[in-house]
Amino acid sequence: MPLKFRCLRAAVLAGASVLCLAAVMPATAQTEKPKGADAAKDVDAKDAGTAAEIVNAQGEVERVLITGRIEEMLPQQLSQYGTRVDIVTAVEIQNGGYLDVTQALQNFVPGLYIAPKNGPFDYVDISLQGSRTQDVLWLVDGVRINNRLYGGTTPLDTQPAAMIERVEVLEGSQSLFYGTQAIAGAINVVTKDFTDNPNGQISVGGDTNGGRHVDGYFRDTVGRHHLVVFGSADKSDGYQPFVSEVYQPGTDRNRSYEVLTVGGKYSYDFSPALRFWTSYQHTDAKLDFARPARTSASAAGPAATAFNERREDTVSAKVDYTPSEEWGFFVKGYYHWWYTYFTRFDNDIANPGTLVEISNHEFWGFTDYGVNALAKYAPTGLGFEFYGGWDYQSYQGNDVVLYIEEKSEEVHAVFGQIGTTSDLFENARFAAGFRHNMPSFGESATVWNVSGRWDITPSLFVRGSVGTAFRLPTAEELFAMDPIDAPNWIGNPNLEPEKSTNINASIGGTLGENVFNWEVIGFWRDVDNFIDTIFDDVEETDTFTNLPGSMEVRGVEFAGTFNFNANISGRLSFTFNSAELDGEQVDRVPESYGNFSLDYHPVNQWFGLFIATRYVGDVHRTIGTFGKTEYGNYFVLDLGGRIYLDAERHHTINLNVHNLFDEEYVTLVDRMYDNAGTPFVAEHLGQPQTFLLRYTYSFF
Repeated sequence: MPLKFRCLRAAVLAGASVLCLAAVMPATAQTEKPKGADAAKDVDAKDAGTAAEIVNAQGEVERVLITGRIEEMLPQQLSQYGTRVDIVTAVEIQNGGYLDVTQALQNFVPGLYIAPKNGPFDYVDISLQGSRTQDVLWLVDGVRINNRLYGGTTPLDTQPAAMIERVEVLEGSQSLFYGTQAIAGAINVVTKDFTDNPNGQISVGGDTNGGRHVDGYFRDTVGRHHLVVFGSADKSDGYQPFVSEVYQPGTDRNRSYEVLTVGGKYSYDFSPALRFWTSYQHTDAKLDFARPARTSASAAGPAATAFNERREDTVSAKVDYTPSEEWGFFVKGYYHWWYTYFTRFDNDIANPGTLVEISNHEFWGFTDYGVNALAKYAPTGLGFEFYGGWDYQSYQGNDVVLYIEEKSEEVHAVFGQIGTTSDLFENARFAAGFRHNMPSFGESATVWNVSGRWDITPSLFVRGSVGTAFRLPTAEELFAMDPIDAPNWIGNPNLEPEKSTNINASIGGTLGENVFNWEVIGFWRDVDNFIDTIFDDVEETDTFTNLPGSMEVRGVEFAGTFNFNANISGRLSFTFNSAELDGEQVDRVPESYGNFSLDYHPVNQWFGLFIATRYVGDVHRTIGTFGKTEYGNYFVLDLGGRIYLDAERHHTINLNVHNLFDEEYVTLVDRMYDNAGTPFVAEHLGQPQTFLLRYTYSFF
């Protein structure tokens, strides 16, 4: 049967969680009609993968074998050894009408709080199981994209949702395989993947915030050649991100954005065992930096508002050799350019109608390149398998705006893991490993991890992990010298890396025939050498330092997925945590949050429905002389529907409403200054009620 690229829900037979897939198959994927539970076991030894059932575009159930090589299958392998892995797919994202990676994740991922500052394509606050934003490592197709200039400046403001095949979320410390910043977890965005048969789609749409959107992709396999190309363009007039009362005269009211992304992948199979793979992605963006004062939309001058212009390129290449199920390896190189030019002109209060130049196309950015290699050896009958690897990263960056001088850093790392197989324990898997990091700046660090999973019965399991992790100081924390706005940010070159001890433990299971999959997770984390700022209210400076004591994170997370029948599926989760330093909840980390989503997809019908809601509890931020400022405490509801215009579902119209009840909610608070130079606390507002309409043509 030909492979169809749509799916609605896939129940993963290899674990307790439910996985929804949108053709997550490389070129070696297989499909067949289901022949009972044993069909999942008919796997070619060399291409062993995860078996799943999906509903294709025609409403027929197919069994899909998700195959891959060492790198692609690493999250699944870690899941077998006790790591919790959640998957969000392209179909869920498209049904929700979400434009960027941030929106795509905030309603679907258990344990993850993610709050865009001012809507799509903007900076975000993130907390994964009580973490801070800088404690989560982000990757695109396995390439780390975190901003090492600023830990709180995530790479998500230029990542469109249209390019996503799936997002893999790994909870708990992941420093062993992924390195610095994976203290609370790692999130890998997998872009459109290879398929055996030609397919693709084109979408156009708009929204009531003046947004215009177009995207498309095509992929095919011809002989030994596999190809994917994709592109996405978003432009919006934006919405008003502050309440009207705080805007100063002559200030731009809306935050707009323009984002263009193009990319592609290519691979060539020299033989069934040897593959060459390469990918490239380019982004051009212009992103408003919203402020309620000083920036003018109408005054004459070289700029109309404060904004960042982004140029980002990521290229990677890999050679993968997997001659048998017993052993294989890959070597991968990457280069990541992240260049931004900041422009800001303030109103001249003394001379209305004129502008004062603050920054004019000033550079801040970095380059990050490296090589990583990983090998696996799993001798038949021994009962153990072995991983070993080497990682090299070279990083260079500077910021003219904040006067971070150009600095470079190199990090070498070696790592390894030994794990058991079913030859040793039929219903349990255990693993232990280490990683030794040798940076050119600062001290070396060794981290370790022990994990395991025990399937007590076919419908009940326990799993957990304990280990250590680390986070190297960012360039801002080491070298910042902000000359523009009080308070000035002052770096500290004597900072030590943060180190953490982490424990995740859970119990979960399945009710019915994958009708309801549930898991209760407890997490415990201590972070030493905690890096934060100390405010001097006389000098009005914030200086980075290693604070005494530990950041103590204690929490519990509930996660569930359900498939009531072939027509209804969904997710729900709730997380409560205490993330304290000196007895106080850490800034910008909510004490509780949760989400719920449900999709109605009647088989062989002409329509589908979607609903999602998220809750955020108490959050606060300490702002200099203003002290602790509270925000949060909101519910947001999204609705969606889709109509298929033909029986084959080539033509689809999606209508979505984000923030159905037009809830006015605060995503972040900041200290800002009015036109007279008086400081005040500004509240950033989340996206208001927004209607989105999209037409999609799919060919397969």
